[in-house]
Amino acid sequence: MIDIIKMRLSQGRRTIGFPKTAPVLPDRFRGLPRLDSSKCGKDCADCVETCPVDAITLANGSEAGLRKPHIDLGRCLFCGACQRECAGGAITFTQEYSLAARKRGNLVINGKVFEKAEALEKSIRKIFKRSLKLRQVSAGGCNGCEVDINVLGTTVFDLGRFGIQIVASPRHADALIVTGAVSENMRLGLLKTFKATPAPKLVIAVGACAISGGIFRGNPQIRNGVEGLLPIDLYIPGCPPHPITILDGLLRLLDR
Repeated sequence: MIDIIKMRLSQGRRTIGFPKTAPVLPDRFRGLPRLDSSKCGKDCADCVETCPVDAITLANGSEAGLRKPHIDLGRCLFCGACQRECAGGAITFTQEYSLAARKRGNLVINGKVFEKAEALEKSIRKIFKRSLKLRQVSAGGCNGCEVDINVLGTTVFDLGRFGIQIVASPRHADALIVTGAVSENMRLGLLKTFKATPAPKLVIAVGACAISGGIFRGNPQIRNGVEGLLPIDLYIPGCPPHPITILDGLLRLLDR
């Protein structure tokens, strides 16, 4: 027992300092894309053609023949293919991890300042700010987003220190945190889980699949995500989103 205690003391503090200190992310991390339409080649559409999920569209720019790329983070897989194919360097992925948004339209970036998630209304925030219980629903996910939600409960991220916990029953939950493209087989289960969650309640869509259907969008066996099925209070894009991105979105929602 003494040896175990000595070993634990030698390991020191394992919990990260976020949000008081900035997180340390790996060099390969791809966060918020930066768009510079001045570097776009005239009549070039390489980024559109290479995107596997049609997340990129081109809008007419101020100069003749120049078109500005728009990227829908709700569809984006953050695969980096557009950056590799863009000869002019008009699209680059930064290490900005704060990607959550309250409105679906705010996930479409066009070179302007990205509008980060705003806090809940004061009356609702007063209820959930110090204690938020989440029921996670995998509605046809690949387990990528699910794993990054689960890891928030480890010593490193320690979600519980913020009063946020994953619970087993929707009857004990304040919010549903939904992953997956919402398959037809999970549609009824998701609706029943939402119904069983007591009001007031929130819905958080995590990952490209839950937001737009992801790589499965358009398949007749899925519903292209949660949109139109449940009211969504927070969108957290990614494929999968980094645990820090998820945690940042949750804390912004609670104004913390």
